[in-house]
Amino acid sequence: MNKKASAQPTTPQYATPSLMRRFAAMVYDTLLLAAISILYGAIATGINIAIKGVPATGERVSWGAFGIIVFIGWILTLGYFFCYFWKKSGQTLGMKTWRMKMYDASSMQLPSYSQCVIRCCYAPFSLLLLGMGYWMIYLNPERQTLHDKLSKTRILLQEKTKK
Repeated sequence: MNKKASAQPTTPQYATPSLMRRFAAMVYDTLLLAAISILYGAIATGINIAIKGVPATGERVSWGAFGIIVFIGWILTLGYFFCYFWKKSGQTLGMKTWRMKMYDASSMQLPSYSQCVIRCCYAPFSLLLLGMGYWMIYLNPERQTLHDKLSKTRILLQEKTKK
């Protein structure tokens, strides 16, 4: 056996997912976030009615300052959804369906909680200006989005599992 050939690394090369695959996973996750938002809104409305009472027929529920707290709580709940699944398994349900997984860019391990929070904070900015942060994958040799680059994470395509 050739010694030179056996000394080469045997680590498989992982592909990065296409932009369409990333957007497809976002659609799946958006459906989950819609369900979470409906549940959150129902609970918040129930609490508001329990505190302020049932509004008169035809009147809207008034939120006042409680509405600001509810809004901030809703944003934090949506962020927690992503951070929890990214930290736990490196993927949300949408990412799992489309065979994508998030890793720490340097160690190729699951990301740290701080990386998940940073990624979650910067991801909405990647959608601004027609998704310019996502289009960066075509300009970046490592095919990272803006929020991948800022959080020092990578999204890699997983191999198909045999059924």
